[in-house]
Amino acid sequence: MSVDKTRIENAVREILEAIGEDVSREGLKDTPARVARMYEEITSGSGEDASAQINKVFEECGSELVIERDISFSSTCEHHLMPFFGKVHIAYIPSDKVAGLSKLARVVDVCSKRLQLQERLGAQIADAIYDALDPMGVLVVIEAEHTCMTARGVKKAGSKTVTYATRGQFPEEYVSRVIPR
Repeated sequence: MSVDKTRIENAVREILEAIGEDVSREGLKDTPARVARMYEEITSGSGEDASAQINKVFEECGSELVIERDISFSSTCEHHLMPFFGKVHIAYIPSDKVAGLSKLARVVDVCSKRLQLQERLGAQIADAIYDALDPMGVLVVIEAEHTCMTARGVKKAGSKTVTYATRGQFPEEYVSRVIPR
């Protein structure tokens, strides 16, 4: 997906003027261009197929459970265009193939670089892994801090939102292995 940086720059100038700022002052002169580059970066996953990131798989029948914890991410909430960030924990039960370890983190990167909701982010990660690996089951747990709650509105610093997404069969007794203590 292509970002129209000129339109973003114009819109940012308009916002700055609307809040009473002088867009020609030293600290703001380059702000519209910086914001346009930022939006290009933070939406770079839009239109990308996250499951295509799992492009290195290995035939393996011996693993009962694969867990990757504490994958850092940041994303942008589509409701307020403010960041949310935290950790993603992924577990899957392989059928007959496993992913190269870095590939799961790449899936997280692609899915998080879109305007998002945390619930949708978990679902997209789970779907990508399920589609690419055809495992018996997938569990994605996300723990995130939303700046729309911590820096504005109710201002509850340190509060975290935890979401779960599962696909296939994922036994309840495995869930406690995935969530860090």
